[in-house]
Amino acid sequence: MDRTDHSGEMAAFVEVARQGSLSGAARVLGLTPSAVSRIIGRIEARLGVRLMVRTTRSLRLTAEGQSYVHAACRILADIAETESAIADQASPRGKVRLSMASAHGRMSIVPLLGEFTARYPGIALDLDLSDEVADIIGGRADVAVRFGPLADSALTVRRLGETGRTVIASPAYLKRHGTPRRPADLINHNCLDFSFRRIEPGWPFREDGRDYILPVSGNMVANNGETLVQLARDGLGITRVGNFHIEDELANGRLVPLLEEFNPQDREAIHAVFIGGANMPARVRVLVDFLAEKLRPA
Repeated sequence: MDRTDHSGEMAAFVEVARQGSLSGAARVLGLTPSAVSRIIGRIEARLGVRLMVRTTRSLRLTAEGQSYVHAACRILADIAETESAIADQASPRGKVRLSMASAHGRMSIVPLLGEFTARYPGIALDLDLSDEVADIIGGRADVAVRFGPLADSALTVRRLGETGRTVIASPAYLKRHGTPRRPADLINHNCLDFSFRRIEPGWPFREDGRDYILPVSGNMVANNGETLVQLARDGLGITRVGNFHIEDELANGRLVPLLEEFNPQDREAIHAVFIGGANMPARVRVLVDFLAEKLRPA
């Protein structure tokens, strides 16, 4: 059985080529120059070709030596990548860039991440809380948590859960302006809505078995739910936001739900979006699995 350490000999040869001398390579490898010379001699004897022309003052690769060093670099890189991938499967490590919407990330995902890092101490998280959609294919994120319908793409999608929406206002606003009893009453109220384009311009309701979209208007719009919640909490109008925004406010009475008997209970899906496939790093897989575990409906 041939017990020759081919990869070790390749690494020694590559180091000689990189240093341009046996003595320089010997210092890096922790060997004597004579030991390095014997390694080169064994490779040349095994291949039956001269790989290096050595003199007392210089060292030059032959054409065969140049071919060998290129091939050796590729093989050594493949070995390192394979070993890293296997080690990553056993104990995931490295950095994962996670993109999420500002409010949902801060309220629903960030509080979970202490448990994740305790479970996977070798993984470092780079968090991006923004209402802008991160470009995964362009390399800006490894995993993005997104709401609603998704455009067709080559990315992999994993459903994490869903959220509903509720029309809400503060008790102070309702005391000053009255409480709407039917959706049509909203025409007489200051309705605070999102500023970005929606598929349907207005708020959905269900009345007498019929679903419809009611146009609303007000003196302010915002590009995120946290701002709308704050405006409503300050008594400036009525708004409609995702339920994850308002759990605490509803529980302590700072906000109250409105028109619930007309709520169509429309649900907005929450997905993790990432580059999947056989080469997906284990650190990405375990993060997506963790989010699915923690965010799925009870």
